[in-house]
This record gives sequence, C-alpha cells and structure tokens, in this order.
Amino acid sequence: MIIKKRFLALILLGFVFLENAQAQQDAQYTQYMFNTMSVNPAYAGSRGQLSVAALYRAQWVGLDGAPKSQTLNVHSPIRNSKLGYGFSIVNDEIGDGVVQETYFDAVLSYTIDVSLEGKLSFGIKAGGNMLNLDFNGLRNFDVEPVNADNIENRFSPNFGLGIYYHTDRFYAGLSAPNLLQTDHFDNSKQDANSVQFLSQERINFYFITGYVFDLNGDFKFKPALLTKIVGGAPLQVDFSANFMYNDRFTFGAAYRWDAALSGMVGFQISDQFMLGLAYDRETTDLGGTQFNDGSFEVFLRYELVKSFRRLVSPRFF
Repeated sequence: MIIKKRFLALILLGFVFLENAQAQQDAQYTQYMFNTMSVNPAYAGSRGQLSVAALYRAQWVGLDGAPKSQTLNVHSPIRNSKLGYGFSIVNDEIGDGVVQETYFDAVLSYTIDVSLEGKLSFGIKAGGNMLNLDFNGLRNFDVEPVNADNIENRFSPNFGLGIYYHTDRFYAGLSAPNLLQTDHFDNSKQDANSVQFLSQERINFYFITGYVFDLNGDFKFKPALLTKIVGGAPLQVDFSANFMYNDRFTFGAAYRWDAALSGMVGFQISDQFMLGLAYDRETTDLGGTQFNDGSFEVFLRYELVKSFRRLVSPRFF
C-alpha cells in the first residue's frame, strides 16, 4: 500500500505541479467519435435533432485517487435556421478530491451548404472552468507539504473555436476548445526553499476525421482519427477502427500512439438510445503495474427523434 500511494503521489505531482512549465491537458476520451462536441463546438446541431450525451471515464482503475471524468453535452439545431446551440459540462477529479476542475460552456454554431451533400459548420463556445485544489490532501499520498494556499472555486473564463465539415459518410474538423492560456498558480518566485511549480492551462489543438465504408448489406467499416497538439506535452494520436452491423451493433479497437490499446462496443438500443463501452490498457510501464486494472468508459446518448424526421446521417457520427 505504501508503494501504491507513493506511485500515485508521483502521478499527482505530474498533474498538479507540472514542473518546468509543462502544460495541463484537456481530458482524454477513447469514444471521442461519439463525444465530438467536447472537442469541437462546430459539431453542435449537426445530428439534426436534440441530442443529449453523457460519458463517464475511470482512469487506471485500482489505483487510489486515480483520475475520473464526467461529461454531459446537450445540443440541437434551431428550427428553420442554420444555427445550432448547446451546452457542455466536464468534471475532472484527481486524488479523491485533491484536484477538481469543472468546465461550463455554452456553444453556438452556424452551418452552410457547400455542395449537394457537404455541410460546413463554424462554432464558438464561451464559458470557463472552476478549480479546487487541496494541497493538504496531498499528505495522504506521502507528498511533502507544499508552501501554498488551497484553491477554492477559482473561476477562469475561456472561449474556443472550431470548424467542422461533414457529408453523410465523411467528417473532418479543426478546433481549439480553450483559446485563453491560464496560469492557475506559480510559487517559483515566492519561496526558493519549497517545492517549485508552475501550473498553466495551455491551448489544445484538435484535428478529427472519419469515414463510413459499406462492406456489404449488413456491415460497415468506420475508421476515425483524433490528433491533439499542445505545447509542453507529447503529441497525442488516437486511431480507431469500428465495424457496424445492421446499423445497430458496433465493435472495434483503438490505439493511442505510444500510450494505450482499447476495445470498444456500442449498441443502438432504439432510435432514441445508444449505449457505448470502452476499455483501455496502457502500453507504457504504468500498464504493467499490478494495481492498475486499466481504464473504463461508459457512454449513453439520447436523441429526440421525430417520427416524421429521421437522422441526417443515422448513427454514423
């Protein structure tokens, strides 16, 4: 247990202190292809009706205080217009409450037709994040005391932009969900004898794309790609390959470059409800530790499908 706590302490230090001005990153998702609005505001309204999506992620299950994330996205087109709207809530927690960060965002998109099948959307979101950081709680993980005051409900405003192109079979998007660079705390000039740290929330740039191939009358192939770039952190590349059977059952695998392998399944329970599950296993040294049972995600989507109006691209993306 002592070794387990000390190992987690190193992880917490990496998330909280981020020495040498390393960047704090946005939450990561394995089922990003179903959680697009969290990374690109231009996606709002693109599914053609009210869509509500919730995702829960437990990182490194079995490790005390490991990260947990909850996401809620609601979006819809505005009837008889080219506008879409939505809101998003993302909550991240590390160390059983040592670090808690909650993002609140309102989203607006505008869509134009660029061809018979292609649509181009521009999106903007505005909001911010609420940060709570309990330095005293680090003592529970064998971390030496830090000479800094706790942070309680510190709000930092932010805004983001995105562009999203899609047809019935293809999509691609570029986005920067948070454009304002935020310094949460910096004690590097306060006390030369204490732990030195600087925490900055830097700009994360995303590129997403995917396509739907018909294999035969029952099966479709759905490859997808997410690339994330942020200064001070390694390049993140996620590639997934899913198969869809009878437009209802989805199964496949994903690879996060130099980080993890994943398995995914999804089921379109009805025209309104979809359920998705994912499991990650680290390919790094962390994945081989006996107290890390991998990472899990659960995804649930509800859509207000009208009887007279089907999805523009049913259940594809």
